Amino acid sequence: MGNNSSSNTLIGMLAGTAIGATLGILFAPDKGINTRQRISDEALSAKDRLTETALAAKDNLANKAAHLRDNLVDTVNTKKLTLDEKVESIVSDASHKTEDVISTLENKLAMLKDKNKKLQKF
Repeated sequence: MGNNSSSNTLIGMLAGTAIGATLGILFAPDKGINTRQRISDEALSAKDRLTETALAAKDNLANKAAHLRDNLVDTVNTKKLTLDEKVESIVSDASHKTEDVISTLENKLAMLKDKNKKLQKF
């Protein structure tokens, strides 16, 4: 919002300068052809200043948009890496827990087989 305000202020100052110069020329005692030429010259000068201001504002906006886009891409990439790391950690933990569960089940199965053998002997 600060840049928009400063751009508006600059445009206002340029417009005020152009209007002031035009009014000064209109009320100055001079021949009509000279006055019209001065008005034309001032209008062209004001147009050039306004064009330069608009181009500078456009370049400034383009630079800020590029900066924001780059920051967004960096943020997304960082979040993606963090998410990938978390998924990898979950998969690794699940793999270790699966091995623990399988080992526990194999031990229980072996104990049940031993019990079954003892019971079948009777």
